[in-house]
Amino acid sequence: MSLKIRLARAGSKKRPYYHIVIADVRAPRDGRFIETVGAWNPMLPKDGDRVKLDADRIQHWIGHGAQPTDRVLRFLDQAGIAKRDTRSNPEKGLPGKKAQERVAMAKQAEEDAKAKIAAEAEAAKAAEEAAKAAAEAPAEEAAASE
Repeated sequence: MSLKIRLARAGSKKRPYYHIVIADVRAPRDGRFIETVGAWNPMLPKDGDRVKLDADRIQHWIGHGAQPTDRVLRFLDQAGIAKRDTRSNPEKGLPGKKAQERVAMAKQAEEDAKAKIAAEAEAAKAAEEAAKAAAEAPAEEAAASE
């Protein structure tokens, strides 16, 4: 028989309360279990007494091959009963595909706007130089004719 140390939900709608139980893996989440070894009340503040564990019974069941779920293993790690390896998911914080596309489109639009402003500035500078050259040309012709 394969055993799990897992959460069984109790409490009312939008007011969760969980029992930490030892159960057969084939049993439903809130169904049949072997023993209750703790409780978790997520509605309490984090600095309060949210998690209650019976460390001796948990050690007993781990010795008999019970495997804790990830959430329960976090509680056991905080209590110093079991060690949880840290996981690394560097892509977790990245935006999704659509968001990345929107960022790329915005970046492209910004670059296009900068290029357009630079082109307009260059055209204005060229026009200014042409006007300046045109203004100097009649003055030079007048000086040459005198």
